[in-house]
Amino acid sequence: MTLRTILAVALLAWSAHIQAQNERFETATFAGGCFWCMEPPFDKLDGVVSTTSGYIGGQKADPTYEEVSAGTTGHTEAVQIEYDPTLISYEELLGVFWKNIDPTTADRQFCDTGSQYRPGIFYHGDEQKNAAEQSLSALQQTKPFAEPIVTEITPASTFYPAEEYHQDYYQKNPLRYKYYRFACGRDKRLEMLWGGSSSD
Repeated sequence: MTLRTILAVALLAWSAHIQAQNERFETATFAGGCFWCMEPPFDKLDGVVSTTSGYIGGQKADPTYEEVSAGTTGHTEAVQIEYDPTLISYEELLGVFWKNIDPTTADRQFCDTGSQYRPGIFYHGDEQKNAAEQSLSALQQTKPFAEPIVTEITPASTFYPAEEYHQDYYQKNPLRYKYYRFACGRDKRLEMLWGGSSSD
């Protein structure tokens, strides 16, 4: 067997391994206001393969940040999560989602206002839909706050990844991220709602 043949066989085996891994992963999509703030709580979880900030739920194809932030496209800022269901369940992801948003506001999250910051669960298939509805029902019965929950559960539409400078913003610009998060009152409001059990 020549070196070229060995390399070709090795490459094919590696490609098959990568494809098998990708087929094992599943996708979850959540909106919780500023997508910069929604990546960190999921990135730290075992079983989460990647998080991507982007836009979902609008009418325009390939929207830009300027268009979405102006509220002209119908999209909301969201984070799309690739995860390994053998290591972490969708129900566990839902639990983290709820504890990192304000479910009592519709077209707003913390200091950011407008439908482009509306919180929501965008489900991929009936299994996720049922799990999301069950988690909402359970939360309505046990929530530690008095206000009604207005977070929407809707089918996932096309997700458009945001511009590269938005990806992993909390790692690329830690000081600006921390200042924004503090100035927006996100953690203060989450503590009021959940008793300090949220994570960033």
